[in-house]
Amino acid sequence: MRDRRRIVGGMLVLTVLGFLLLMPPLVHLFNHDGRIGGVPQIVVYLFVVWGGLIVGIMTLTRWLEPDPAGTHDEDES
Repeated sequence: MRDRRRIVGGMLVLTVLGFLLLMPPLVHLFNHDGRIGGVPQIVVYLFVVWGGLIVGIMTLTRWLEPDPAGTHDEDES
């Protein structure tokens, strides 16, 4: 499997990228009267970014190995 730190770093990059892509200045670039398949461009942009983030997270989590035994707290009393 891949190095855990690289995958976690990729998740951080994906989070920051998603945050930046959903900020109003970038979103308003797609706020035009044009339509794609009868749907306003801004709605298509938001759903494409949202779907891309979901696919990216799914891909990264499939490569992420479970925590090694003994490094997380389970059933501590």
